[in-house]
Amino acid sequence: MFLTDIRKEFYDVVVNQRVALFVSSDVDALCACKILQALFHCDHVQYTLVPVTGWQDLGTAFLEHKEQFRYFVLINCGANVDLLETLQPEEDTIFFICDTHRPVDVVNVYNDTQIKLLIKQDDDLGIPAYDDIFRDEEEDAEDSGNESDSNSEPSGKRTRFDEGAVERRIERQRAKREWEARRREILFDYEQYEYHGTSSAMVIFELSWVMTKDTKDMLWWAIIGLADQWVHDKITHMKYVTDIATLQRHVSRHSHHNEDEENSLSIDCMRICFEYDLRLSLYQHWSLYESICNSCYTTSSFKLWSMHGQKKLQEFLADMGLPLKQVRQKFNSMDISIKENLRDVIEESSNKYGMKDIRIQTFSVHFGFKNKFLAGDVVHAAAALLENVEKEENPSDNFIRALDSLSRSKLDQLHCGIELAKKKLIAIQQTVASCICTNLILSQGPFLYCCLMEGTPDVKLFSKTLALTLLCKYLLKSFVRSTRNKRCKLLPLIMTAPMDVEKGTVIVLGIPPESETSDKKNFFGRAFEKAAESTGSRTLHDNFDTFVIELKTEDRSKFLDALITLLS
Repeated sequence: MFLTDIRKEFYDVVVNQRVALFVSSDVDALCACKILQALFHCDHVQYTLVPVTGWQDLGTAFLEHKEQFRYFVLINCGANVDLLETLQPEEDTIFFICDTHRPVDVVNVYNDTQIKLLIKQDDDLGIPAYDDIFRDEEEDAEDSGNESDSNSEPSGKRTRFDEGAVERRIERQRAKREWEARRREILFDYEQYEYHGTSSAMVIFELSWVMTKDTKDMLWWAIIGLADQWVHDKITHMKYVTDIATLQRHVSRHSHHNEDEENSLSIDCMRICFEYDLRLSLYQHWSLYESICNSCYTTSSFKLWSMHGQKKLQEFLADMGLPLKQVRQKFNSMDISIKENLRDVIEESSNKYGMKDIRIQTFSVHFGFKNKFLAGDVVHAAAALLENVEKEENPSDNFIRALDSLSRSKLDQLHCGIELAKKKLIAIQQTVASCICTNLILSQGPFLYCCLMEGTPDVKLFSKTLALTLLCKYLLKSFVRSTRNKRCKLLPLIMTAPMDVEKGTVIVLGIPPESETSDKKNFFGRAFEKAAESTGSRTLHDNFDTFVIELKTEDRSKFLDALITLLS
């Protein structure tokens, strides 16, 4: 059931209760969690925070906590499956679900006792009507009752009246079959594609605003939640720009409230600014040269994996009139005179080189005098901490570090995340270059396919969902720029990478075709299910995103063959 008044139907209900908070491992969920934690601390709400990485994890966590808690809050998990069927809870257990995954399971939508959805209804949800997908049990009982009555009558005693009853029963059964066929069709159309709705951090921030408890920190977390959807390519450009405008109004409101604080320029003041900044990852914490070489937008535009692309980059730097010494040193060490006009200089030269979208609407934050961060850079840092493979940490430790990196009192964690993010972006670009130069991307008919083998540099990093998602997006964008085959430009991409060598499994991920007008709807979730079913492939559909699965390495070829047949 959708909640119409989140404050009254959710917050006022849990404020005097003990709550279990299950949070998915993505940056938007972290941000929503931070805002909710701040509200809970305000009102002394007792809660237990449990990070969950997939459906199995969620099931285990629920079993561990179902005795102590009646109220469960799920962030970025739980909306797109029949949750009661999955978790089998007691009848008095209540689930509050704030999730960006779409489509929302219809059983969750129409359950008005145990499932409470904290989901914005102005998203285009396209929920089927109740009568189209649920039949009254009494009707079915009546049909089967009539059938058994007529079957039990001795054949010699049937009257004309009975013949009429038989005809009516046949008519009812025909209508039922038609209804069921129509139901399957409606559900198929509704569940066919997976996509994402409004950021959970934005939904929880709006709750804090309605309650007049919103702070600048909460607003900054909502901004990072939206930036996460942009960085990981979960929403359309139109949706991003619309949500940016919503947040911009909140930023103006807070700036207006806090003019006195800003005028006093206290050492720990916090200032959020809306700006058109460059689509260059981490450039303010790197050198400009390294950022250009490791940002998806510029590497794919210049085709930096080729000698011609490297030459073009040198021409671009010369066109900007920036000395190489300045471009190659840390951004913070560049001459002030160069930094002041840098954005305009880069934009002017970018237009000549066909990069007309080098600027993007975003927000930055200043902590005190010297710490400035762009929202997208914080997303890269938090994601790198979440999926850190450098140390053999368990996912919960990584989760807590990533959560800490969002607090302004833990800037050392954020800087640590930024260093990890740089290594990750370098690994991604090197892998993209390697895949394109060695022709690892194959056209399989209805889709493109790329397989990372055991022993590939940084392959351990790509056993993680967010890292593999970014690699997939960057690779497809770069490949589309590099290929002359027009048909390939319209195809989706499936990528596999080693996941667990001991178990002999690979991670499989599919993304829709690369295009500026793409609606970001992904059909691979259903396709993977059907292909696994038809071939008996041993798969594990454990990810909250259905287009990511684990597959036994020996079953890979028959699984792919089934996909080719299915999608042709």
